[in-house]
Amino acid sequence: MYQHQTVFGFLWFYTKQHVWGFAFMGFAMLVWALNEALFPYFIKEIIEILAQHDRLTSPWEIVWGPLGSLVGLWLTMDVFMRAQGAVAVRMMPKFCKKIRHDAFWQVTGHSQQFFVTHFSGNIANKINDLPRGAEYLVEQVLTDFVPILFMFCLSMVLMGQVSLLFTLVTTVWFCLHVLVVFMNVGAVTRSASQLADATSHVSGKVVDALTNILSMRLFARRTYELSYFNLAQEEEAQRRGDARARVVFLNMILGGLTFILIAVTMGLLVYGWQDGWVSIGDFSLISMLVFSLVGLIWHLSFEMSSFFKEVGLIKAALSILKTPYAIEEKENAPDLAVKEGSITFDHVTFGYQGREGALFKELCLHIPAGQKVGLVGYSGSGKTSFANLIVRAFDPQDGKILIDGNDIKEVRYESLARAIAFIPQDPTLFHRTLKENIRYGRLEASDAEVYQAAALAHADLFIQALKEGYDTSVGERGLKLSGGQRQRIAIARAALKNAPILILDEATSALDSVTERLIQDSLHEIMQGRTTLVIAHRLSTLQDMDRILLFDKGKIVEDGSCDALLAQRGVFYQLWQMQSEGFLPDEAS
Repeated sequence: MYQHQTVFGFLWFYTKQHVWGFAFMGFAMLVWALNEALFPYFIKEIIEILAQHDRLTSPWEIVWGPLGSLVGLWLTMDVFMRAQGAVAVRMMPKFCKKIRHDAFWQVTGHSQQFFVTHFSGNIANKINDLPRGAEYLVEQVLTDFVPILFMFCLSMVLMGQVSLLFTLVTTVWFCLHVLVVFMNVGAVTRSASQLADATSHVSGKVVDALTNILSMRLFARRTYELSYFNLAQEEEAQRRGDARARVVFLNMILGGLTFILIAVTMGLLVYGWQDGWVSIGDFSLISMLVFSLVGLIWHLSFEMSSFFKEVGLIKAALSILKTPYAIEEKENAPDLAVKEGSITFDHVTFGYQGREGALFKELCLHIPAGQKVGLVGYSGSGKTSFANLIVRAFDPQDGKILIDGNDIKEVRYESLARAIAFIPQDPTLFHRTLKENIRYGRLEASDAEVYQAAALAHADLFIQALKEGYDTSVGERGLKLSGGQRQRIAIARAALKNAPILILDEATSALDSVTERLIQDSLHEIMQGRTTLVIAHRLSTLQDMDRILLFDKGKIVEDGSCDALLAQRGVFYQLWQMQSEGFLPDEAS
């Protein structure tokens, strides 16, 4: 489970990994704040020196001290700012990369069910929100909040040298300004968080529509999808309007307070000059400091709304990342060592969340190593769930699933995945080349091994006919290829993986009959020496299986070879008789 429970805990975890770099950035901004506060002071000194001398005196002789200090401080500040930029250029990309790396790793550790219940676009937005928001928040603290507060304190000291009255007035204004901001910060944060959720929801709708663009075109549903999309946009627009309205209301109050500050300060300056306790230089110092502070504090207040908006975005992203794994891996779990490949279901009870009753109840079954087993049954009978439990797409509520006597819940998930080659009914491919997609089965495989696997799956002929051959990009989810071509690539990928356990879920359903017969021969070659589970509706494809398991409502009602089950003249025999052109009907009549 993601270890960062709060936004600031999350930020501290990553900033402390670059603590010296961020410390230098903060120090450089303090030098900037020192320059901003002392600049009006040196201007005051220059004005007062010039006011005390006539125009016949050489100005350079009398103002070289404060003027030299001003120029020296400015150059020092400029050097530090350039150095800060150089540090940020080297450090910030690493900072963002680490956050995105960890977020990607955390999200991809979830079970398949997590991705079924969350929009992919929404998840992608959350992953991207984290580094961008973290970069913004850290820079805001270092380049805005800390230096501006430091400059405010220095300015109060300088104002106090003229009169504590100016310090008092400005401090009261600042406190009221901060109080108003923090009184509204909760509402601004909530509206920002709600806006972030609504925006992510809209992005998810866009991704969902684009993913199903073929269905949209085939059913002429472009207008419908637009109206469906606009329903989500209405909430997002309302949330955005609420967020902006709160900022406008806040700025209205702050604007009134600022007007009062400027009016009172200018009135005191005029009165003080007239009364003799404010000099021309003091007039310049106080007015420059006040207007500079007003601009900076207003900027800070404006950034506060953006700051808490980013806090809301990160909080929303962390809520996804903090979602506990449905499939937990034990700490320091050993790797699964598969020597033979036997599979045992030991009193397994399993049911889907949200559905009444269990699918499997106290299911006991042993599949010896190297046995080829066919799984048949009507839709929803449990055969695919049976296979999914073996690959830990779900965990049973009770009982154990053993491979070579090892409980699969007690070993590292990746080692389990390496031991099983799974060919799904509707395989999806990465938006990469054909060679990369096949090599995904075994990353260290040579080109020759990739070509051999493609030939075994009878994919080499159509690949060689392509202009770029194995370097052809297959498009998003492999949509540049036909369903049969995608299945052949999936078979090649599984063949290259060379795992001791092989599971085929209708692996040839999208193939034409000629290609299927060719690939069946290849699959039989791949199955040799491996424990194999084959889910099929076309019962004739299971004739060479060592064993067939007939599922019905989560129970194995018949178990035996094809010939033995036909000889029993039971349920399997009836299915064999009623299948049309070798296919099993979807439901019992």
